[in-house]
Amino acid sequence: MTAPSTFGLSSEARNLHWLLTNLVEEVPGILSVAVVSSDGLLLLSSDPGRNAEVREAQADRRGGPRGSAADLATIVSGIGSLTIGAAKLMDYGTVKHTMVAMDEGSLFVMSISDGSLLGVHGSADCDMSVVAYHMALFVGRAGHVLTPELRSELRKSLESESTGSDR
Repeated sequence: MTAPSTFGLSSEARNLHWLLTNLVEEVPGILSVAVVSSDGLLLLSSDPGRNAEVREAQADRRGGPRGSAADLATIVSGIGSLTIGAAKLMDYGTVKHTMVAMDEGSLFVMSISDGSLLGVHGSADCDMSVVAYHMALFVGRAGHVLTPELRSELRKSLESESTGSDR
């Protein structure tokens, strides 16, 4: 995460950025992270520059979603919708988390209390239980502060970053 992206944000938003940065930096094998609102919009993501460095270091392996954090957010939102629909059809209650193991990586999606989703793209050799544990910690810490006001602030922050980088 880049430090300037937290300038001018509320303390709650800065805390969420800090929690996400710690998740990415402290857990081995995490390549990228996205927090997605219940309506599928990207709220918070890991630093794409750092993700590129990780992918280059693993040159013999495939990278993650091709492009931006928005690509990961789209995937997370789609998987979230699919699993919520499946749970409703089977009358099994709410979806807590979803893990997808692939040859070249892993994808984790975990529900946050307000219907938002935490999505993590991990390397093929990541310890899935460690990633899931740290995701649960993030959700436990972030879920109660992710209010409608904070979601709006995070969306506006991402919009202003994208318009500022296009100039």
